[in-house]
Amino acid sequence: MRLAGCLAAGVMALSGSASAQDAKQILDLTKTSWIAVREYQGQDLVYFSNILAWRCGVERIRYAVNGEGLKRLETEPCYTDEVSPNAIKAEGVQPYVAFPQGSVKSVMVEVSFPDGSEQVMDYARAQVLTR
Repeated sequence: MRLAGCLAAGVMALSGSASAQDAKQILDLTKTSWIAVREYQGQDLVYFSNILAWRCGVERIRYAVNGEGLKRLETEPCYTDEVSPNAIKAEGVQPYVAFPQGSVKSVMVEVSFPDGSEQVMDYARAQVLTR
């Protein structure tokens, strides 16, 4: 079943489309890699690239750093008139949020779908820190 899901994800990624059900399934399979933390130029950058690649099938993305209150993640629009509506162009909206270096100890991410369901994932810094 996991292999079939991964193959389906590859086909959907190539086609550039994602319904809410597609996004829900893919994000469920990739929960461990929804985010990444990168130390760069004196900052912790929390990247949401994986989730943003499926944003056209998502209602809302919220996050909390170090147990603080949930904040809504600003996202690019879906480019519905283009071949790849989920493309991340990073024009005006970056796929990351910046914090002082070393300050991000944990991140909780909540993804809400149009059907009212949610998926939630908690990450410790060591799990998602990239070098």
